[in-house]
Amino acid sequence: MIGVLIFPDFQLLDAAGPISVFEIAGRFSGVDQSIRTLAVTPGPVRSSSGVEMLARGLKSSGAISTLIVAGGEGVRTAATCKKTLAFVRAMAKRGVRVASVCSGAYILAEAGLLDGRRATTHWQRTRHFLKTYPNVKLEPDRIFVRDGNIWSSAGISAGIDLALAMAAENFGDEVAQQTLRTALGLGARASRRAADGGGHGRAGRHEFAAFHPRLHCRDRHHAVEGGGAVADRGGAAAGAILQRGDRARRAIDRVSRSGADAPRLHPRLRPAAAIAAARGPGGLGR
Repeated sequence: MIGVLIFPDFQLLDAAGPISVFEIAGRFSGVDQSIRTLAVTPGPVRSSSGVEMLARGLKSSGAISTLIVAGGEGVRTAATCKKTLAFVRAMAKRGVRVASVCSGAYILAEAGLLDGRRATTHWQRTRHFLKTYPNVKLEPDRIFVRDGNIWSSAGISAGIDLALAMAAENFGDEVAQQTLRTALGLGARASRRAADGGGHGRAGRHEFAAFHPRLHCRDRHHAVEGGGAVADRGGAAAGAILQRGDRARRAIDRVSRSGADAPRLHPRLRPAAAIAAARGPGGLGR
């Protein structure tokens, strides 16, 4: 069972994105997997947009194999909730695959799950996160990071990317690719471009690369299988980490303005650059 932990003022897409990925992947795999939203207080839970999701209580979590923790405006309050933290700790101790989307990393960090581990979160929270949780090996320029059974992702779209990687692990690459094509409507978009004589520019051929869970995987996340110890290659000083993240964001901004071809960039920047390029005419939209 897939559990998605939400709280008042959570970010709607942090929950809905991964839910949709697992729903579509389950359909293609033929596996009837259950997906539940969970909250400390069961019932309607209001997101920061005002839209509500119906959640079950934490006691209905016995069959969970994957727990995804949403982020959002209410994450600071949620990260101080003793019941929430105890629940997340218990899931990790049980061997459940635990993941955070965007600022949901605060809950994982507050629960102690990220101490000594590699992780990522939304780049706008990098400075505060580093200051608050100095024992976390933060990698702010990663789309998502896996360290043992603990996963974290950088933002809303990165949460979808993370879920696709999980789907690939659960069901195989072929199912993950089918899920991706269905979610983004790539086949229909390619057909329209062909009918229009090619459409607008280069964005289309990077749409798949932008989200494929295996493409450039060595540059997009660090895998520490089985929680084993590895050399701390990411243990740079906080200032160096921040500078690296700033360079990445500046490069991506330049791509967005210039329409540069994603493959010409450093592999770490290609996925984000592809997304920026796809936002141009005929691309993914804003």
